[in-house]
Amino acid sequence: MAQIDPQAIKDTARTQWGRAAEGWRKHDDRFRQVTAPVTDRLLELANVGPAKRVLDIACGTGEPALPAARIVGPQGFVLATDIAPEMLEVAREKAAAEGVANVEFRLVDGEELDVEAESFDAVTCRCGIMFMPAPLKCLRQAWAALRPGGRVAVAVWGSAERSPFHTVPRDALRPFLDSPPPDPTLPGGVLSFSDERKLTSTLSEAGFVDVRVEGLELLMSEFESGEEYWRFQGEMSGPLKDQVSKLSPEARQAAALAIATAAGGGDPKGKVRLNGYMLLASGTK
Repeated sequence: MAQIDPQAIKDTARTQWGRAAEGWRKHDDRFRQVTAPVTDRLLELANVGPAKRVLDIACGTGEPALPAARIVGPQGFVLATDIAPEMLEVAREKAAAEGVANVEFRLVDGEELDVEAESFDAVTCRCGIMFMPAPLKCLRQAWAALRPGGRVAVAVWGSAERSPFHTVPRDALRPFLDSPPPDPTLPGGVLSFSDERKLTSTLSEAGFVDVRVEGLELLMSEFESGEEYWRFQGEMSGPLKDQVSKLSPEARQAAALAIATAAGGGDPKGKVRLNGYMLLASGTK
């Protein structure tokens, strides 16, 4: 396996998602609707209910932390952590606007949670562990944070073949890059847990029992044109936004057109429908 630099992976994630936070703020309503099936299923798998204590790792702009807080109610509590302060700022704004007071947002590296042992009933993580260089370390701390019988539920991106949401812009951008992009299946890559067996074994190694994995297909991108899609995706995807920003102005314009054209089925003004495929894993302490 290729050597990785754990700190570089964390620094890159922090920077990329920090830069994308404004796009997440702008498109929050749309993205929440698109990803609602994942959020709802995660909360079901984690057995989140009234008066429960929930730890949400890599919460981003507050999903599924805020829905969890509404479910657990005033007798419950949610601790939501993330590595990017800009994302947490958006999450705090949303919580204040929605009057959600039983949630605390904390700037924390997901591999260094530092929470009291056996103090939570449920742990959730939506699209977080695949960006970590040492996800097993995170999951072991999640196991320690849970009370006996507590539940964990995580969501990651599944196979590339079933996720044109990822592959279409990636493949369209490739000719404009000076060097190949990092392998997305390596640690810290968006598809680093796309192998169901790896996901199952990692949760089991962390200490969880009765580990189960299920797939969920989503219509992630539906737009009237490839151009509209690019405006959205270019603001929302931290890694994609970062790669395009490093191009010359002329190359950026050409890359944007190429991505819009690919997404529109060969026409930048063509309609866009791109699916994504997720794996949802759960287990019990």
